[in-house]
Amino acid sequence: MVLTFFGKGRGAVGGTSDTNQIKFPAIQEVRAYWEALRVGSDLPCRDQIDPRGLSKSLEQVFLIEQVAAGHARFRLAGMHLADLMGMDVTGMPLTSLFEPVARTRFSAALATVFGGPSVTEVWLEAERGIGRPALNGRMLLLPLIGSSGEPNLALGCLATHGVLGRSPRRFAISGLTHMQVDRAKLQSPVEKVTGFADPQADFAPRPPRGKPVLRIVSQND
Repeated sequence: MVLTFFGKGRGAVGGTSDTNQIKFPAIQEVRAYWEALRVGSDLPCRDQIDPRGLSKSLEQVFLIEQVAAGHARFRLAGMHLADLMGMDVTGMPLTSLFEPVARTRFSAALATVFGGPSVTEVWLEAERGIGRPALNGRMLLLPLIGSSGEPNLALGCLATHGVLGRSPRRFAISGLTHMQVDRAKLQSPVEKVTGFADPQADFAPRPPRGKPVLRIVSQND
């Protein structure tokens, strides 16, 4: 089942969004990669995620962990998110990307991602002001199975269209789409690849700009 909700302008109910007409290749790549990892109808496991399979979109990719119903924090984050916020977002709540008036609505969407579990897409419109021109975006959230055997993690992608301008850039929600995922028992063993598995060492210093990379930080499940 797919449920779609659009807002007029900056988050009201009803209408359509211009960002629906913008194509985001990174969103399409990450969704296709996640779908390819599924066995039958079940969700991929975190340890299956290999950054090499997301080489064209690494700067926009992130991994989040549910910390409470409707709340999640960044465990890994690509450089594009740091550019949007003007800082490393690792360990920060995902709601920090949103304007205060949009956070309650987004928290409800997060609860659906993990509780459904559901694939969720969010249409975004950045706040404007001096040094902050028009900026639209799309966020994709894809549930993953964590070490507990439950969908308490999610692979995400945040792609934008427009000029970043002065950071931080925070977003209002102009649309939401939820698609519930029907889970099924795994039919065969899955080879694990230590791509997004938590490392034992502290995250590496930020490399020179231009190389797509994820910052990695050690966390205990």
